Amino acid sequence: MPVVRLDIAYDGTGFHGFARQPNVRTVQGELEDALERILGRRYETTGAGRTDAGVHARHQIVTFETAEPPDLERLRKSLDRMLGGEVSVLSASEAPEGFNARFSPSWRAYRYFVDPRPATDPLTRNWVWHLGRPLDLEAMNVAASGFVGEHDFASFCRQRPGATTVRQVFEAGWWTEDDRVVFGVKARAFCHQMVRSLVGFCIDVGLGRRRAEEVEEVIAARDRQKVGTIAPPHGLVLWEVGL
Repeated sequence: MPVVRLDIAYDGTGFHGFARQPNVRTVQGELEDALERILGRRYETTGAGRTDAGVHARHQIVTFETAEPPDLERLRKSLDRMLGGEVSVLSASEAPEGFNARFSPSWRAYRYFVDPRPATDPLTRNWVWHLGRPLDLEAMNVAASGFVGEHDFASFCRQRPGATTVRQVFEAGWWTEDDRVVFGVKARAFCHQMVRSLVGFCIDVGLGRRRAEEVEEVIAARDRQKVGTIAPPHGLVLWEVGL
């Protein structure tokens, strides 16, 4: 069956995450409701990443199968209008046969934004973690370098029964951007709360609460209790999905 690919972005502030859930508002649920109103039947979609409540996306890929491909540009415009600005449909296209938003991408990249300045910026408060304290970026990058490679990230993940926590991280690092501090990480896939836990550990290093060299010990422990701080969700953005 033909596969329709939607490239979307969203402000996650008003959603209980991407994945559909009963009785709560989610990105996937709103998207599927809109598709049903436009196309006249219910379609089950698949996303490239299952972002948590409050997490945003600059680039998310969603796919669904349909017997008859719709007018794609008309579909994009209708969805974009119906979703009211919280979700933007960047493009709609017919994907190659067998393409699946969950399994076809070769990597995902996230960014996390932190504001170390004393005063809160009201214009960025929904997508930047206002920490209000200076950070040791050099030490944080030493810690982040320890994430690169294939490891069992059980210490940094909320585990799910029967699911592996082994992941291969391609890149991880911190840099400054305007007045903010930014964490970027790229991997084929991530487990639940992994990025927020990586950020939280690095923040503790940057504040002098932990040593950067502890990262190897924490990974080896495979113990969730070894990671103290979990960064709040609103500073996290699914930045890019690569094929």
